[in-house]
Amino acid sequence: MRKRVHIQDLQLGMYIVKLDGSWLKHPFWKSAFLLDKAEDLKTIKQSAITHVWIDTTKGKDIETAATITIAPSTTTTTATTTKNTKSSLTDELEAARETLALAKQATIEMFNDARMGNSISLDETGPLVDEISQSVARNPAAMLSLTRMKNKDDYTYLHSVAVCALMISLGKQLGYKGDMHALGMAGLLHDVGKMAIPDEVLNKPGKLTDEEFILIQSHPLRGWEILKESYGVDDIALDVCLHHHERVDGRGYPDRISGNELSLVARMGAVCDVYDAITSDRCYKKGWEPADALKKMAEWKDGHFDEAVFNAFVKTVGIYPTGTLVKLKSGRLGVVTEQSEKTLLKPKIKIFFSSSSNAPIPKKIIDLTRSQETIDSIEEPETWGFDRQHIMNLLIEA
Repeated sequence: MRKRVHIQDLQLGMYIVKLDGSWLKHPFWKSAFLLDKAEDLKTIKQSAITHVWIDTTKGKDIETAATITIAPSTTTTTATTTKNTKSSLTDELEAARETLALAKQATIEMFNDARMGNSISLDETGPLVDEISQSVARNPAAMLSLTRMKNKDDYTYLHSVAVCALMISLGKQLGYKGDMHALGMAGLLHDVGKMAIPDEVLNKPGKLTDEEFILIQSHPLRGWEILKESYGVDDIALDVCLHHHERVDGRGYPDRISGNELSLVARMGAVCDVYDAITSDRCYKKGWEPADALKKMAEWKDGHFDEAVFNAFVKTVGIYPTGTLVKLKSGRLGVVTEQSEKTLLKPKIKIFFSSSSNAPIPKKIIDLTRSQETIDSIEEPETWGFDRQHIMNLLIEA
């Protein structure tokens, strides 16, 4: 049974399943753990938290004289219903960076549990999904831009966080009527089966052997098996985990199902997974720029992706996603800072460099919906001597 108790009634030996308030304001990155250290009890009592939820089946119960609130046991953490106001990219980047740092730590811990053969606790991952969802609601470009900064060493963990954010964003674009929290959770858990794959195969920089490729292709089923044994994992997460590598033409894996046999959430998972994978630096290749990735995906969509889902995804991230380096007809280089609500072809651009003089120019925001300027081409940052961090810095200054 779960009970909400005041922190003054908290005792060692209790099992905490939730700390009231925003996850970012908690003194611990975990929301569910056995309170067995005196210093942790002291930290909670000195924090801004006033109440916590405990599970009496996993730890010590509260004294009957204390004031408590009893709630039915639930298997997942429900998403907050707090209305999120829109925020600027600059403002949200700061909050998203904090969320991402905690998300990485939590995902590493979750995946390590899976690697050790332990079940996954949604008590710990639920608040993480809620924070990502709130960031996406305020400004989706912030979280999605930051997740692109991952390197080949933390790819597996931050890829899961990125797909979580993409699933929530795509769900909003599609007008998804189901549980948005469940969509995000499915994105976060979709690749957990990779923890059953040896590191030397998962992170091999060279070409895989036939045997190694078959082993890699087993990760959706291995993940499904892990999640099946984890308390509270719902059918949406199981479906996306097992079927995010299926294709609409039936040439995917592991079940080779196609068309209407594929659920909407599985088709969404396929698009989100591929997009983040091909735009990320991996141990065996450098990631494509987002706009180039969308062009490639458009070429594959007839056999690989559901057309309606892919078109909605393009609207979600934009034809020129935030952070894309472009060259305008005037020869000036700029980075996309914001999408236009009027047309996907005319985002806001922050110009900062002249291609003709090969020199910096005063930074200025141009709204292409109110300008005669047009985008001439998508540019690789490295071609002009820039890296992703330079582009990110331009976004932060926007």
